[in-house]
Amino acid sequence: MWSDFTLRSHRLYPEFVAELREESGCPIDYQRNGAIEIAADAADWADLRERGGEAERIGHSLGACRQRERAIYPEDAAVDPRDVTRALLTACRAKQVIVHEGLPVTGIHTEPGSIAVDTQTGRLTAARAVLAAGAWSGSIPFTMAGMPHRLPGSFPVRGHLIGYHLAPGACPSILRQGQTYILQRSNGFTIAGTSMETVGFDRSIDRDVVRQIARRAEALLPQLREAGDPEAWIGFRPRADAHQPQIRRFEDTGLWLAYGHFRNGILLAPATAERITAEITSGSETETQSQ
Repeated sequence: MWSDFTLRSHRLYPEFVAELREESGCPIDYQRNGAIEIAADAADWADLRERGGEAERIGHSLGACRQRERAIYPEDAAVDPRDVTRALLTACRAKQVIVHEGLPVTGIHTEPGSIAVDTQTGRLTAARAVLAAGAWSGSIPFTMAGMPHRLPGSFPVRGHLIGYHLAPGACPSILRQGQTYILQRSNGFTIAGTSMETVGFDRSIDRDVVRQIARRAEALLPQLREAGDPEAWIGFRPRADAHQPQIRRFEDTGLWLAYGHFRNGILLAPATAERITAEITSGSETETQSQ
């Protein structure tokens, strides 16, 4: 079940961050400050109670502690994805990994025992490859034994995020209510979100959406009203057409898929890496798609 996979990744995170810090020498803002989810009404509270019961059923270590109309998850954590990306890049380069930045992939070709990747500057070849291009993954032209073939589709779900500058410690736990969440980085930068729109790769910022998020966030954390106008930016959540992550070998080829994580890409990174690595190095396959 995906809930078990998510739980596995959550448990891997402390070790993942520690190893990444050691390998890269880079700081990573990772905080296990817990989360508080607040019900907006009776229906929300019923949903919180049901999800809390499901967490306990699968042995989730977050085990919700209920207090009136809120659920408290003491082991919830937040990490700055920019820190993780920077540290991963540094660690890879330290191990002599060649990184091609700003180089679009124009095609992927599989033959028995090999993978070829076309780029704007030429072709790269390998025995095995992992496709982890986020929302762009499923649209890359692909051939098998010279014949056009379709990869599992993917598409972007645009989300607006806003950020405020507060004093560190002003929001000591993650706050959630419905589709709204607030979390604070160690330096005090406080992020609130979010929205979901299927509008392709449109990077334009909708000021009406920003105002809606700000109203919801400021009702949840009134200190934000005194923080001035928030910054706003766009993110693209990669969703697979199958509405579940594609983490598996693609048919009988040397290509592995690792995309379609939607809203859980950062959380599922350690477990995804663990599973893909295990399959490639052992030659075994995990029936992830059917879970």
